[in-house]
Amino acid sequence: MKEKVQKVIDKIRPSLQADGGDVELIDVVDGIVTVKLQGACAGCPMSQMTLKNGIERLVMQEIPEIKAVEKVD
Repeated sequence: MKEKVQKVIDKIRPSLQADGGDVELIDVVDGIVTVKLQGACAGCPMSQMTLKNGIERLVMQEIPEIKAVEKVD
């Protein structure tokens, strides 16, 4: 499951990197994905929107077993 999630995240990373940010997959447990936002994304006031409307939406769309994507600091 973690490998499937990583493949989806790898599709998103170039967009984040273009704006000076990045995302790192931490773990997948019971359908909950944890990620760490890095670079410009870490302190960006729009990071929660990026997480939910971007990363979470795409991951859940491609992997229906996923329930949520949450960030860790």
